[in-house]
Amino acid sequence: MATLELYTKGAGVWVPDPEAVWVSATLLRDYNPGDEQLWLQLQNGNEVHYSVDSPSDLPPLGNPDILEGENDLTALSFLHEPAVLHNLRVRFLDYSSIYTYCGIVLVAINPYDQLSIYGEEVIDAYSGQDMGDMEPHIFSVAEEAYRTMTREERNQSIIISGESGSGKTVSAKFTMRYFAVVGGAAQQTSVEERVLASNPIMESIGNAKTTRNDNSSRFGKYIEIGFGRKGDIIGANMRTYLLEKSRVVFQASSERNYHMFYQLCAARELPEMRSLKLEPPEYFHYTKQGGEMQIPGTDDLSDLERTRNAFTVLGVQSEQQMELFRILSAVLHLGNVNIQASGRSADRSYISADDHSLAVFSKLLGVEGSQMAHWLCSRRLAVGGEMLVKPMTGQQALEARDALAKHIYGQLFTWTVQRLNSALRSQKGKTKSFIGVLDIYGFETFDQNSFEQFCINYANEKLQQQFNRHVFHLEQEEYVREELAWNRIEFSDNQECINLIEGPLGIFDLLDEECRMPKGSDENWARKLYDQHLNSKPHPHFGKPRMTNSAFIVFHFADTVQYECGGFLDKNRDTVFEELINILKASQSELVAELFQQQGGAPSVANGSVRSGKRAAREHKLTVGFQFRQSLQMLMDTLNSTTPHYVRCIKPNDLKAAFMFDPQRTVQQLRACGVLETIRISAAGYPSRWTYEEFFSRYRLLLRGPQSQDQAQASCRQALPQLIPDTDQYCFGKTKVFFRAGQVAVLERLRYERLRVAAVTIQRHAKGWLARIRYSRILWAAATIQRYTRGALARRRALTLRYTKAAIVIQKTYRMVVVRQLFLMIRDATVTIQAFTRGTLARRRYRQLIAERAAVLLQATVRGWLARRAYRRVRAAVIFMQCCVRRKASRRELLRLKAEARSVERYRELNKGMEVKLMQLQLRVNQQARESAALRGTLHAERGAAIAELEALRGIIQKLEYQRLEKPPPSPAVSEKEVEERRRAEEKAAQEILRLTQEMQALQKDKENISKEKENLTAQLHEKERTQNACVQKAVQEASAALQSELDEEKMKYQGLLRELTRLEQRYDNLREMNLLTERSRGHGRTDSAQSLISEPLSPCSTPLSPQSLTPLSWSPFGSAFPSPEEKRRISVTSPTPERRISVWSLESPLDQLMEKMDVAKDPAVKKKEEDLEYAYDAVRVANKFLESQQQKQQTEWKDELEDLRNQLSQKICSGSSPAKKRDLWQLLEAREFECMRLRRELKELRHTATLRHLLTQVSLSAPTTETFCAARPKPAAVAGLLECRKRDETKLIKNLITDLRSEGALALPPGLPASVIFLCVRQADCSGDQARALSLCSAALVAMKAALTKQTSDLDMTALWLKNFSLLHDLLVQHSPEQSLDSDELVSMTTDLSDLIRSLSVLCIQAYQQLLSITETLLQKLIVPALLESETIAGLSGSAVKLVVSRKRAGSDPRPLGADAPTMASVLRQLRALHTALSRQALPQSLAEQAFRQMTYLICASALNNLLLRKDMCCWSRGMQIRYNVSVLEEWLRSQDLAAGGAVATLEPLIQAAQLLQVGKKTDADAQAIVRTCTALSSKQIMKILTLYTPHSDLDEKVSLNFIRTVQELVRGRSDGQPPQLLMDVRRAFPVTVPYSPPPALSADDLVIPESLKISFLRRS
Repeated sequence: MATLELYTKGAGVWVPDPEAVWVSATLLRDYNPGDEQLWLQLQNGNEVHYSVDSPSDLPPLGNPDILEGENDLTALSFLHEPAVLHNLRVRFLDYSSIYTYCGIVLVAINPYDQLSIYGEEVIDAYSGQDMGDMEPHIFSVAEEAYRTMTREERNQSIIISGESGSGKTVSAKFTMRYFAVVGGAAQQTSVEERVLASNPIMESIGNAKTTRNDNSSRFGKYIEIGFGRKGDIIGANMRTYLLEKSRVVFQASSERNYHMFYQLCAARELPEMRSLKLEPPEYFHYTKQGGEMQIPGTDDLSDLERTRNAFTVLGVQSEQQMELFRILSAVLHLGNVNIQASGRSADRSYISADDHSLAVFSKLLGVEGSQMAHWLCSRRLAVGGEMLVKPMTGQQALEARDALAKHIYGQLFTWTVQRLNSALRSQKGKTKSFIGVLDIYGFETFDQNSFEQFCINYANEKLQQQFNRHVFHLEQEEYVREELAWNRIEFSDNQECINLIEGPLGIFDLLDEECRMPKGSDENWARKLYDQHLNSKPHPHFGKPRMTNSAFIVFHFADTVQYECGGFLDKNRDTVFEELINILKASQSELVAELFQQQGGAPSVANGSVRSGKRAAREHKLTVGFQFRQSLQMLMDTLNSTTPHYVRCIKPNDLKAAFMFDPQRTVQQLRACGVLETIRISAAGYPSRWTYEEFFSRYRLLLRGPQSQDQAQASCRQALPQLIPDTDQYCFGKTKVFFRAGQVAVLERLRYERLRVAAVTIQRHAKGWLARIRYSRILWAAATIQRYTRGALARRRALTLRYTKAAIVIQKTYRMVVVRQLFLMIRDATVTIQAFTRGTLARRRYRQLIAERAAVLLQATVRGWLARRAYRRVRAAVIFMQCCVRRKASRRELLRLKAEARSVERYRELNKGMEVKLMQLQLRVNQQARESAALRGTLHAERGAAIAELEALRGIIQKLEYQRLEKPPPSPAVSEKEVEERRRAEEKAAQEILRLTQEMQALQKDKENISKEKENLTAQLHEKERTQNACVQKAVQEASAALQSELDEEKMKYQGLLRELTRLEQRYDNLREMNLLTERSRGHGRTDSAQSLISEPLSPCSTPLSPQSLTPLSWSPFGSAFPSPEEKRRISVTSPTPERRISVWSLESPLDQLMEKMDVAKDPAVKKKEEDLEYAYDAVRVANKFLESQQQKQQTEWKDELEDLRNQLSQKICSGSSPAKKRDLWQLLEAREFECMRLRRELKELRHTATLRHLLTQVSLSAPTTETFCAARPKPAAVAGLLECRKRDETKLIKNLITDLRSEGALALPPGLPASVIFLCVRQADCSGDQARALSLCSAALVAMKAALTKQTSDLDMTALWLKNFSLLHDLLVQHSPEQSLDSDELVSMTTDLSDLIRSLSVLCIQAYQQLLSITETLLQKLIVPALLESETIAGLSGSAVKLVVSRKRAGSDPRPLGADAPTMASVLRQLRALHTALSRQALPQSLAEQAFRQMTYLICASALNNLLLRKDMCCWSRGMQIRYNVSVLEEWLRSQDLAAGGAVATLEPLIQAAQLLQVGKKTDADAQAIVRTCTALSSKQIMKILTLYTPHSDLDEKVSLNFIRTVQELVRGRSDGQPPQLLMDVRRAFPVTVPYSPPPALSADDLVIPESLKISFLRRS
């Protein structure tokens, strides 16, 4: 099938458009050879006719939709300009991807926005990865260059080009930053810091704002970054090209001068800058011409501070910086020097003597102002051997002033570059290889093009030629490697244009010749160009404008450019008068003199020439063009000797708007930068390349005969001639099959036709099967309907018969009911009449009886009242008489008692009686209380008996009722009257029941309403309570999370400091070892390694590992210096030995504080004998014990009594006692509570007194002076089960037990044996009283263990062994420290202060833990991506899911291991299992293992997810299933090892959700909402990136539509999940670690099993 047959109805094509350059259209009819028109429909729906004169005029075909947004332009099926432009636009606008590959070229589009894709986590993700596997990025190019350099040991170059504003400088900065991070991560050196520090300096003095770019580089630079043998940066060198010095004196509209001038003006108010006499930029002529004083979004003052810091990093002292700033300020003041014309014809000029700007200029540069004013307006000429001084006109003087300013700035720029190179020069020896970064201007064309544009375009011609030849060379290398029979590819070579510029009698030669002429001019040079290249020998790349004779045209490879000849000669000469240079040479400023003295000694000037009066000297000066050609040729030689890598920067629009794409500007740059040339060269050969396996998997349905994956090559060779008859359209290689452009589309068309025919066949059979099934269902439905119809008719007949019989029965029953109702009505009327008559007679008799009884009762009442009134009168008279008699007798008795009361004896007798009475009353009260208790008990018993009896009676009643119901009711003869009465009673009862039922229903409704209201109120209350609880819980969680994050951050900072300390100590050890080697080489004696290690000081630390080691007794009543009374009492009373009686706190200061608190005056101490002290101490102990027991007993009794009173009170209140009794009870309760409060105060005073007595006893036990204390201190207690090491054997012990311990024998030792032995030896030394030896032995062991850990930086088992020993020794020392021994009566504390060593051990524990993780991370890093992402764990899942076009590997990429050599999940689990085995073998705590595996799983998740987010080939459905299965294998293993509780599984959640995102549906709004709900652990950027990269894995899948992506973007934008906004996870994040403190069991030497291999039998057991 030919390519012409692809022009069928529905095919997509590209047609030219004046605005959009190319627009997409669809064919409405098939194209047949010979047709003159194509019927097309544009995107906007318009139909057009496209003229076709020949098949070559057909519009370019569009690529399949599956290739839209491809990250490599050469992977497109059709390679042409519209396809490239459309692909770049889709990636830039729809996917926000600014990087795209084009073969070996990286196309970078400036987004004019800050993107978070350049962090350290991105550098980590690209480090060590193949260029073809990752998404396009500037870091990918840098990594490719770095890996090629280290692997092939060949120098590399990265060529970054593009027009102004396209982002060249930023790309170069990020490239250098990548090399600084990758090449300087392992070594502690400042070279990479100095390399990065050169960027702000060069930007300040070499960048300026232009109309196209706010930070445009106005010079070219090539930076060579030198690397050592280990791949680390050891130096750098910078070369610059063609500084635009004319910008110093002139700026176009809306442009600025170099940034440094505006930075100095912004800092004019600083104290050190006031001497420069600076003003705002509007004041100076050299900074105000463009009208732009400020760049939006930049701060010149902060930029100057950044530049000064960079100078400091590079070793430029502040004095030299101020000298540099003075020279720059002098240039600004020079521009304000006022030169005035004089003379009749204005042929002279002068400068006023009081010119302020000249005075400031002269002062800043240290030159004579009068001489400078004279030679700015005059020049010296040599005439006939004599020197003449000729005045200059005002215009000539201005030109001389500007030339001097440019020359000064050029010399300062050159000096700065040299100073940077000297600071960046390698200090570590010869550079092994280097990577060069070329940041050079792109092709430029303006309305007015001058000498600068000509040189820039000439450089781009040379670079384009080198680029074309390199691309062609790579293409041919691929064909040779595959052993193809190929013809030479022709490509456009611009050698003719280069010869026009640099060849003999070329433009540069004629320009230099004209510059050497005494009266050379731009017009004469233009005429020579016309004569040479237009008239004499017409050149195809040279032309002349029609309307002018002062310009010429050059047909460059990118565009046709017209150059104006005006100013070419002056810019090429770039001269400055010698007299002005001599004045500057005599400057008092050292830097100014150095700048121009160097120039005087050099054979030529770097950036121009010095014009003097001698012609011979002037003729030998080098022009700017000649110097530029020389430097450019050196650059090309360097690039040709290296392996180049290309970055082409594209400026998408001229408005500097973020993510705005102008197709006209973009296609213009694509043509200029060589991207389309790369595509043309690729299209000229075989651009589409497939391996035989990929081709077989994709097109196996087109092959015939038996098919096998093992014979894929043979099948392809056999089938392709039948599919593509033209053998020139494809070619077979060794491992690949190559196709011409468009042939893959032909194969796709054949594949589509084969699939379409197969689909039609399947549809035919499926439709027939469906029709037969439908007929069977209709037949079955008809029979079913008939059956149901007949059944319905039969049922209707039966129903009619049933209704007829029912009507007869109803008539019979109705007639019987009517007759019965009539009979009952007559009978009821008769009975009613009888009842009313009998009732009337009975009521009349009843009223008569009531009247008679009322009369009798009234008579009885009246008679009784009269009798009672007579009785009361008689009783009142008798009582009055008795009262009078008794009053008289009482008065007599009162007189007698008063007389007796005056006697003392009587008073005593009364008192005695009162005491007895009180005692009796108390006994009576007690007896009544006992009786009350007995009565209460009796009452309870009676109540219980009554309840039991009641229950028994209820049981009997129920039993009788049951028996009554079972027995048949008797049927006695009932009379008619009784029947009538019973009937009436039943009717009355029925009415009453009906009424009660209605009332009950009403009450039930009310109850239901009330219940509903109650439920509603309860629900509202619960809802409010839940809301409040949720708010409180949320607030608590947020506060806890904040505190936890702060704690984690502090821990991470602390651990970071520990890592930094470890690295510094490693450097110190390395330097010390080098020093020892140097001393040995000089002849010094050999020193024992163990002794050298012992003499090493311990590392300082600030924080202990566990809080138990420094627990302050902050709850003591006397502050942190005193223990609590309970703890002191426990020490003093329960201690069985006198050794524990010595306090661990100070003796004098606590006593002074106590006496100050208690306001006790200090008395002189009294010496006592030892026996008296012991007796006094024992007495105090007994008194304290007695007081304590008595207080506890009283407190218990009071609590019980108070509880009883409360119970009594509650019972009496519940029993309904009288108000008076309640009041009495409450008063009694209040009195008891007051009594309790009084007793508590007494208890507190007693405790305080006991504490005071005990502390005074302690002070009395100790001596009043220091000498007495030292003499009287008891000897430490002897502890059994220790090991004794003699002083002379300590070195041998450390050497055999720690230093010489090897992994072969160490792993067979019991866990923590070295730490146990060291502790027993230290404990024995402490118990013997030799604290200094205990401290030195422990310190030496600690230093030796630390050195042993440092040597085992790659041994997992040994690192775990030392971690166990560090933690065990730490726990033992903490356990036997004085602070911890107070809590246990069984432990005897150590007297030696080892708190500093405990803190050092805690630090070493963390260092050992970090080293353990570092070893595992190193082993896992190269396994994570191949095992989790690339391994085919589920066999055959993605075998048939081959993408349409597979990205080609770069030439320098390493091949991935395949088959059995490829890492799998078993490899990852093997490393994790090794870590778990190492931890388990040493019996380390489970919590520590959980923390370690949490860190490891986070590393696995972060590395895999970052790689997934940067690889398009991984974002498909089948790969998501593979990843999910691999992660589930890891989860299952973690759970089987009981490691899931520590958060190891939770850290895998982002990777799990990413795998699920690849598998879920991505079409509807419901799918979008499900994605947002599910992917809570992924940030919004990560979700959008995965959706953007998603690639269909087969023909049944589809790409994610842009509308769906925008829907998800809107949903995640409103999600407040607290996820960080970054794209990639931080691989370097370290979780804070906590080594748990677990007190070990009692340790004894008898329990240790010490093997003979350790050779420590010299230890003695004690």
